[in-house]
Amino acid sequence: MSPPVDIYIALVHHPVLNRTGEVITSAVTNLDIHDIARTSATYGVKRFFVITPLEEQQALVSRVMSHWQEGLGGRLNPHRKEAFDLVECLASLEELMERVNGLEQDRAVTVLGTSARMGRSCLSWKNFQKGVCKREFECILLLFGTASGLHSSCFELCDQVLCPIEGGTGYNHLSVRSAVAIVLDRISRFQEAF
Repeated sequence: MSPPVDIYIALVHHPVLNRTGEVITSAVTNLDIHDIARTSATYGVKRFFVITPLEEQQALVSRVMSHWQEGLGGRLNPHRKEAFDLVECLASLEELMERVNGLEQDRAVTVLGTSARMGRSCLSWKNFQKGVCKREFECILLLFGTASGLHSSCFELCDQVLCPIEGGTGYNHLSVRSAVAIVLDRISRFQEAF
């Protein structure tokens, strides 16, 4: 079942924070690209963006994508090729905003940040569900941070920030791949509820 709203995902590698709160550019990982692309295809995401300003990291994304889109990987595993057709690498959040707004043209794009920390006012999952089900969102761009999370400048681009995913144990250290899957599954289930 496709999501009730059009969804874009951005995996942000800059600007993000390290464990001590310093601004860094994190490394792109092959596993993140693979898993998030496959999850995106499963849940009907329109496009999955990898954001990194580093040319070496952009080249890595290009090599991984080429293997699965044009190389032996894509010929042996057409499902993986289909997932990688959703992936696009951009150098900055500014490029991301221009790209998504260009794709959507006259439609309103709601930018939602994600965070594992409760240090800011956040959109509860219950209120997010109500908004999705009432079709208050035409299109959603979800920002996911790598390393220790998005830098505060990323949140300035957001219309709202989703409350952290909690499992009820107090432990809160999901991989970004898991967080993406959980968020997309919740959005899918919001549609089923109505």
